[in-house]
Amino acid sequence: MEVQTVYFEKPGRQNTPEALRIARRRAEELGIRQVVLASSHGSTALAAAEAFRGTNIELIAVSISAAFGPEGWTMSPEERRRVEAQGVRLLTVQHGLADGVAEGFFGGVTPGTVMAETLRRFSQGLKVAVEVSIMAAEAGWLEAGREVVALGGTDEGADTAVVLRPAFARKIKELAVCELLCKPRLP
Repeated sequence: MEVQTVYFEKPGRQNTPEALRIARRRAEELGIRQVVLASSHGSTALAAAEAFRGTNIELIAVSISAAFGPEGWTMSPEERRRVEAQGVRLLTVQHGLADGVAEGFFGGVTPGTVMAETLRRFSQGLKVAVEVSIMAAEAGWLEAGREVVALGGTDEGADTAVVLRPAFARKIKELAVCELLCKPRLP
């Protein structure tokens, strides 16, 4: 099998339209029915709703938990309404890899943070794509082991897309990144 990987010159939200185009194309080629993506304030989710319009692909946007309100990273009620009005399912939960109870007790050196930092060596977006897939699987919105397209980004937007098989956190060794579709050339 030959699958093209696109490398962006720089990370960031300017890559969102192309990452979504690549994600849609590969999801349609593989017959994938679900796409999961990160969206802090709804702009990436709204762009995805437009990019996937006319498909029968379910979009799941994962937003960050209320614990990050002081940082300004949480979605407002109006932003949530706009996203959901476009038919995007919106999930808000605790991070799947880090920022939980273990980090509260032990700081930044836990298995979750080690995995997150390892994924960041490829790109921030890969860490986010893996993480939101775990979060959606934990909520029962993705079937563990069934291929999905997952997107994440660096700070804002989407600059990384992968085909992966999500897993529950307690079965993390079953998670598999099957295809790297696009990412920034340098993390």
